[in-house]
Amino acid sequence: MTDRAHATRERILVAAERLYAEHGVLAVSNRQIGEAAGQGNNTVVGYHFGTRADVVRAIVRRHAGPVEQLRHRRLAGVGPGAPLRDWAACLVFPTTEHLAALGTPTWFARFAAQVMTEPSLRALITDETLTSPSVARTVEGLYRCVPGLPADVRAERNDITRLVLLHAMATRERALAEGAGTPGPGWRDTATGLTDALVGLWLAPVTK
Repeated sequence: MTDRAHATRERILVAAERLYAEHGVLAVSNRQIGEAAGQGNNTVVGYHFGTRADVVRAIVRRHAGPVEQLRHRRLAGVGPGAPLRDWAACLVFPTTEHLAALGTPTWFARFAAQVMTEPSLRALITDETLTSPSVARTVEGLYRCVPGLPADVRAERNDITRLVLLHAMATRERALAEGAGTPGPGWRDTATGLTDALVGLWLAPVTK
């Protein structure tokens, strides 16, 4: 790929991520993305990426690599017998650290939240991020800390964990972009609060 083609693809992905985050994935056309990316050709998005799903997948992969590296780095300091809080932190901190490194504004958290609300695209997020080797190892460690949880309760708390992380991060990202107040001054504060919440969630009693 030439430098020019690579630069064009990057501009398209940045524009698509922002528009999807702000307006919803299905509400944005390839033509709008091309215009926002400064491209006069209405077919430029399809030429470089193909379908809407291909654009979404490319955006996810653009962020998944750095987050995966951050999680592997954190996991290197977590032993098999680590407490639940350490495993919960491995779910939370890599993404918030990545968002913090991107500066302000960012759109990835809101983009991910929009994608997860669209059934036809949701699997792209889960396939590219939630099934990564570092996430699998983190979840295995977390499960070892709550061996008595029934399988159905564990599955339910997995779903709740995903929703809490996704929408809490999207809410903070939106507040930062709009200059609104946030519960804490930085992404690290958000990560600490979310980690506390996840510990409470996974240690909560089971009522049958």
